[in-house]
Amino acid sequence: MDEVLTAADASSNGSASSQPSILPYNLPLLSAFLSCALAQFLKLFTTWYKERRWDSRRMLGSGGMPSSHSSTVTALVVAIGLQEGTGGSAFAIAVVLACVVMYDATGVRLHAGRQAELLNQIVCELPPEHPVSSVRPLRDSLGHTPLQVLAGAVLGCIVAYLMKSSS
Repeated sequence: MDEVLTAADASSNGSASSQPSILPYNLPLLSAFLSCALAQFLKLFTTWYKERRWDSRRMLGSGGMPSSHSSTVTALVVAIGLQEGTGGSAFAIAVVLACVVMYDATGVRLHAGRQAELLNQIVCELPPEHPVSSVRPLRDSLGHTPLQVLAGAVLGCIVAYLMKSSS
């Protein structure tokens, strides 16, 4: 069945979209960035809760609770699913990306961080005259525990859902 579009309908529907926007509204992109920023901001409070100290460097660093990587890719997946449905290529690509990122966070990066902890401990126990004893310590907060990844994923879902419902 063909729908008939009157001149009044065309002018009322076209007026909002005819005005060009400097920044187009992209729900998946905005959800992902907001979720990432929120996860990084929350690391200040989770660090304080765990260590009873404020560490502003946690806002820019990797590792910690919640996982901003997981939060970002999960917000992207959920926003694409809510906006375009789950049957499209964009959703499939986002799901695969999310799986790779979250697997990497709990696998390779977590174990690299644990190895860095051990290497730092070994270097600290070396005598001062050893050439490696003065080497700067390795970063050991690289990966995430499964709980940190799960918390990031939940945060991403919440942010994407709230962004969709507010638009």
